[in-house]
Amino acid sequence: MFLTDLPIGNKGEIMDLTARGNQRRRLLDLGLIPGTTVVAKRKSPSGDPIAYLIRGTVLALRKEETDLVNVS
Repeated sequence: MFLTDLPIGNKGEIMDLTARGNQRRRLLDLGLIPGTTVVAKRKSPSGDPIAYLIRGTVLALRKEETDLVNVS
């Protein structure tokens, strides 16, 4: 499943990134590294972006970014 599909309050482990090039580098720099645990914290009123707890930091990521992250 994609990170976008992770229900609020649940956690998952990053398995793979389908992004390439600069976009992949940015996601890796943000801490979205395979093996990392991610918790979906809250959704904005419009539904995008969604806040995730990643390596002790809460990050707000847009759907276009989270559609490139596979989690289990």
